[in-house]
Amino acid sequence: MEITVIHENDLIIKLKGRLDTTTSIKLDERIKEEEIKENNVILDFKELEYISSAGLRTLLQLKKNLASENKTLEIHNINAVVKEVFNVTGFKNILTIK
Repeated sequence: MEITVIHENDLIIKLKGRLDTTTSIKLDERIKEEEIKENNVILDFKELEYISSAGLRTLLQLKKNLASENKTLEIHNINAVVKEVFNVTGFKNILTIK
């Protein structure tokens, strides 16, 4: 999985590939390396092909960590495959999807 981080008004994290057991660890480590000064974090899923339960856990933990700092998390540009996973698991009701 490729991770691109852009610091602007929001912190934008673009993901390309698969967010699964192996790559969710990589994403978690990368996020911990970033000094998040922005109030809003956007995960851009335009090029994300797949997400597993490990990836969902990473998103949930990120949301909790950001909320504890009064910051928000948004998911943008999800495709049909990822959207279906969010629908089936109920994550569509937990995360902000735009």
